[in-house]
Amino acid sequence: MPDTRSHRGPDPHDAEAFAASALPALRNAVSDLCWLLGRGYAIVSAVKLVGDRWVLTERQRAAVRRAACSDSARTDRLARKTPCAAVSSQHLIIDGFNVVTTIEAALGGGVVLACCDETFRDLAGVHGTYRKVAETLPALELVGARLRELTVTRVHWLFDRPVSNSGRIRALLQETAEARRRDWTVELVDNPDPVLKASADIVATADSAILDRCGRWFNLARDVIEATCPNTLIVDINI
Repeated sequence: MPDTRSHRGPDPHDAEAFAASALPALRNAVSDLCWLLGRGYAIVSAVKLVGDRWVLTERQRAAVRRAACSDSARTDRLARKTPCAAVSSQHLIIDGFNVVTTIEAALGGGVVLACCDETFRDLAGVHGTYRKVAETLPALELVGARLRELTVTRVHWLFDRPVSNSGRIRALLQETAEARRRDWTVELVDNPDPVLKASADIVATADSAILDRCGRWFNLARDVIEATCPNTLIVDINI
């Protein structure tokens, strides 16, 4: 079935799944999952175990999986996190879909998770196809304005070439950069992950696999949301 969404908004069941009454079970599930991950349990079996124990829906399980990490992973990620004050005059390489979809979700009223490693993550994701929504251009404008405020010197965006419509968002970013005279480059690559993991520049992402392997990283999506999106639906299931 084609994706016909015009917003990166909430799922119809989110109001119930992430209501105040559901938060204790979600936080307990995150706590249990962090403990299991810290002891070497595989993520798929561990999520099933805690999801069954706390009788979670599939969407709640997805949220718990995104929010949790082992204590050692959290410590290691935070040790390499670059604060806002340190990105001035620096070069930034951005995990495009990861950053854009989270800010789109914030603008569209979707759930944004406050996670154990201090990142913000959405539940929308990109699974082979990206569709421009009403929040896409506003999200790019917010990123541009915030990076200008932080005086980031140069920005390089990476997007997954195999994802449908990746060429369209590249064209949109290039047009925006030219119109605003921003020092941005936009590249499509078959798999951005190895490039981001190996980059000597500061990496902007909340992708856990990249955060575990990259050097310096910047919490860009969270920074933009906290600075510019005061009405975001933040679901804090952090422990």
